[in-house]
Amino acid sequence: MKFRIRVLLVVLITSFYSFSQEGIPVYSDYLSDNYYLIHPSMAGAANCAKIRLTARKQWFGEEGAPALQTLSFNGRIGERSGGGIIVFNDKNGYHSEKGVKLTYAHHILFSRDEIDLNQLSFGISGGLIQNQLDETNFGGSFDPIVFGSIQKDSYFNVDVGASYNYLDFYAHATVQGLLETRRELYSDFESDNIRKYLLSLGYVFGKREKITWEPSLLLQIFDQTKEKSIDVNLKANKNMDFGSLWAALSYRRGFGGAQYSSGNGVASQKLQYITPIIGVNYKNFMFAYTYSQVTGDVKFDTGGFHQITLGINLFCTKERYNCNCPAIN
Repeated sequence: MKFRIRVLLVVLITSFYSFSQEGIPVYSDYLSDNYYLIHPSMAGAANCAKIRLTARKQWFGEEGAPALQTLSFNGRIGERSGGGIIVFNDKNGYHSEKGVKLTYAHHILFSRDEIDLNQLSFGISGGLIQNQLDETNFGGSFDPIVFGSIQKDSYFNVDVGASYNYLDFYAHATVQGLLETRRELYSDFESDNIRKYLLSLGYVFGKREKITWEPSLLLQIFDQTKEKSIDVNLKANKNMDFGSLWAALSYRRGFGGAQYSSGNGVASQKLQYITPIIGVNYKNFMFAYTYSQVTGDVKFDTGGFHQITLGINLFCTKERYNCNCPAIN
């Protein structure tokens, strides 16, 4: 009984703060010049091939706290195609996921020259993901649903998406987990539908020789549970002789809420957290630090979420688009 109560608490806390999800969780690291991580249509969209390594850790000092690592590479294939690969490892308590995604994208350039940006892109990713549940430390009295070993299950799924980049404006739409997948490991508790919809919009204001400002939005919708959240972002970029300095601020808010006892009554709290990001681009290298802080009266821990992103741009073309479009140039 104690074991089941403990599992229930972990599930409630996890779902309240990060939505139930499979594959790579969507945090704010896409703002670190890493839109390919969530939108397959961005594979090879830029004039450089990009390698991005991220490491995220939540709640320092808490045993089994969530931790995520991703390694991605994407670049052009010929004149109008792109490809990429993502490898990730996501661990949360007794549960962990490992996976790899391969991506193909096609880019259609509508402009009459190679300087003005007017590009429509389509992308598809196929991913193989392994779920793992470590029951070796559960202990306690006999329970027929506990095997006392490491349980594993693998499945295949597909992401599809489209992007439109026009000068300083961009829009992305992606469906993650397109296929209904029967996962035996959690078949008694979860739906086969893990589909999620992502929509991104943004525009860059200002002059490149001064400071550019990039407001953007990201909307997430979970098909099965109808949960929704929105990111409201603002990013500032200052070009320097060695590259650029930049900073961003992101606010995530869930549309739904959870009720909890408060004194003599019942209160409600929505998912929300604030994420500042700072970064530097030195020649072809990039470094960023991300910190997220949950707000509200109910928290699992007072500590925040820390993330580091390292990147390098390779095989850059000499011709740059005549626009404020840092994700492309």
